[in-house]
Amino acid sequence: MLMKIAILRFGGSNCDLDVQKALNNLGVHAELVWYKEVLEGFDGAIIPGGFSYGDYLRAGAIAARTKIMQSVQEMAADGKPVLGICNGAQILSESNLVPGTFTLNQYPKFICKWVKLLKIGRSPFTSLSSEVVKLPIAHKEGRYVVPPRLLKELYENDQVVFKYVDDKGCPTSAANPNGSQDNIAAISNLEKNVLAMMPHPERASEKRLGSLDGNAVFESMIRYIKSL
Repeated sequence: MLMKIAILRFGGSNCDLDVQKALNNLGVHAELVWYKEVLEGFDGAIIPGGFSYGDYLRAGAIAARTKIMQSVQEMAADGKPVLGICNGAQILSESNLVPGTFTLNQYPKFICKWVKLLKIGRSPFTSLSSEVVKLPIAHKEGRYVVPPRLLKELYENDQVVFKYVDDKGCPTSAANPNGSQDNIAAISNLEKNVLAMMPHPERASEKRLGSLDGNAVFESMIRYIKSL
């Protein structure tokens, strides 16, 4: 059976075609789905980056309250993989599909740069990833925050997936580009089938882009779908 992955589109999404190309290059049928359409017959979903609804109110706040996100919640409840990238991560947070909040950067300006990430624990989205990967970030509201008591639970439940690190693989303050709590760059739900990450794997999916490390995120997701 042909694998189908949905790429959600909202007003202001701008990384949808990049994600589609990355998946197509891996031999996967990726279909762009407008937020007013029906989300049926898909094996997984990706919410790409951009500025949905101009980040009005809060980044991801309006998109999280659209009807299609009910379908995404049902998909996640069924155990299917859901990946949110940058604005997609903010939408997942606003939808309560992952814990914590992605808010204004510690230094409140847009940041666009390459970062190093350390893979933490086990995740269906990182099973084929190297321990340290190189991916780009591009956001103004990417600082991850969570109450201290909940942070402890996230580590106990293996929900921290990526952390910002330096060239030696250490999560130092200097390697933290946005002031995220404990250098956290990606977080999952308790069941591990939903991942919210600020870095862009689709922008590191071809050699000419500067890195191929992003492909491992998509390949791991594909592997997980095949295992279901």
